[in-house]
Amino acid sequence: MSATHPVELLRFNTCGSVDDGKSTLIGRLLYDTKSLMEDQIEALERSADITGGGQINLANLTDGLRAEREQGITIDVAYRYFATPRRKFIVADTPGHIQYTRNMVTGASTANLSVILVDARNGVIEQTRRHTCIAALLGIPHLVVAVNKMDLVGWSEERFLEIRDAIEGFLPKLDVAKDVKFVPISALTGENVVTPSDKTPWYQGPGLLSHLETVHIASDWNLTAFRMPVQWVNRPNNPTDHSLHDFRGLSGQVAGGIVKRGDKVMILPSGLKSTVQSIWTLDGELDEAFAPQSVTLCLADNVDVSRGDMIVGLENLPGMSTDLRARVCWMHQRALTKGGKYFLKHGTQTVQAMVTSIEGRIDIRTFEHEPAPAQLAMNDIGEIRVRTAKPIVFDGYGFNRLTGSFILIEQGTNHTVAAGMLFPPTEAVKPEYDDFAI
Repeated sequence: MSATHPVELLRFNTCGSVDDGKSTLIGRLLYDTKSLMEDQIEALERSADITGGGQINLANLTDGLRAEREQGITIDVAYRYFATPRRKFIVADTPGHIQYTRNMVTGASTANLSVILVDARNGVIEQTRRHTCIAALLGIPHLVVAVNKMDLVGWSEERFLEIRDAIEGFLPKLDVAKDVKFVPISALTGENVVTPSDKTPWYQGPGLLSHLETVHIASDWNLTAFRMPVQWVNRPNNPTDHSLHDFRGLSGQVAGGIVKRGDKVMILPSGLKSTVQSIWTLDGELDEAFAPQSVTLCLADNVDVSRGDMIVGLENLPGMSTDLRARVCWMHQRALTKGGKYFLKHGTQTVQAMVTSIEGRIDIRTFEHEPAPAQLAMNDIGEIRVRTAKPIVFDGYGFNRLTGSFILIEQGTNHTVAAGMLFPPTEAVKPEYDDFAI
């Protein structure tokens, strides 16, 4: 494919309960798309005796830890890469055990699409509901419910429709992405995974890989409001190249919107304004840049900017506050209580923060809101208020996944203890930007 039309990249994760076939499904995708090297196939054959039976276990392609292979479960998040002529893929195989739900959050946090596997024999269980809820909270735009092991229920259309109806019954409570597809598959035999199956004449939709290749993801990024957290101030120190002696650029990843040469921008939290003079990448100068490109901006004015600041457009301005309201997935064995002090990492900025209140918790069984719990235990999903030592420039998570998310880090150990999704800023936390200096 030509350089002007690069192959699109889709990030997706697999999730579901224990033994629903997540690792086997990824192994099947890698095997049937001929994405394996000879040494990988040889390693599969050598490891066949670990799981018994002397047969190749496709799950071993992602279950890299010996403990995973011996127990037949997934513990850690495994990332695998494969490609077809139509698209490149990065897939995260995430654990199904309840105690490893936090690993599932990690693997799904950057996904465009989530594949939720359901064992056709067991139907919808608590982990199915939990993972669907987390996928909705993480704002994953596209969901695929893959009803696996259909071969063990005789490819029953009635069973497939029963599972579909059960999931569609609770999706409205989650305000989940509108793009939800249901596919009957057998990961073990490959039916409806890479090639269509003649065992499902009652199913008229695409196979799993076909859907992954064609799902529209170009509009998943927010392109309506320019945001770029500054990662570092680029001042080349090359004594032999005097042409760069006065170069001063602001480097970072475009988190939202489009920026063009000549655009007026504002640096927050200072409120200083300037004009984009030039846009640079490793390959040279650009006329414009958009999410999720990593670029260096040169401004017309020598304004004071440092790591952690955010460059924004003058329309659709973000909020700025030290008082934040968010949904969190708690990941630590030690419960979250009111008054807990942590580091809060948002974009390229890390500040001290304190949890001022726990406003609610979601009951995974009913998706009802439980008001004012005393604490959040590991894998609980709840709503909290956090006060930060310095103002945070942010958007609502539903508006921008990058500027609307954060993590909490335990002081002393540096353990990540929570992933947070910010509520939209109210007018009360939007400063009078016009009063800022120019």
